[in-house]
Amino acid sequence: MQRSFRFFSSSFASTVRRTMSSSREVISSADAPKAIGPYSQAIKASGNFLFVSGQLGFDPKTGDFASADVEGQAKQALENMGAILKAGGSSFAQVVKTTILLKDINDFAKVNAVYGEYFPSNPPARATYAVAALPKNGLVEIEAVALTSTQ
Repeated sequence: MQRSFRFFSSSFASTVRRTMSSSREVISSADAPKAIGPYSQAIKASGNFLFVSGQLGFDPKTGDFASADVEGQAKQALENMGAILKAGGSSFAQVVKTTILLKDINDFAKVNAVYGEYFPSNPPARATYAVAALPKNGLVEIEAVALTSTQ
């Protein structure tokens, strides 16, 4: 939805829309599973923000879950995220916010243990939610917002 503001001239508003859309770049990695819907693996915006879509524990080579347990799925989800971060010019050290979705909140401690291996110091801000279900009956999904070193 586009909004118009009366105090901006139409040419200024057009320039702002054009600038905002031109600072959006689709990022993808062959080392992470392809999107299973109409979304991108990640979007780089405004030159130095990388928004990584939620990653499930799919093995990018087989398209199947890497493991039947939550720890294995969390590890693979984070490996997938790492590949996308790298493709976007970022790393785990540059992640500023994550969101974790769990099929079962009782898996919180197990996922936390795996997560801590990828963020051993100065971890990003984070929210964790229990949800009714995840795509393909996954057990955990993790998304991230990161800074990039390239503009």
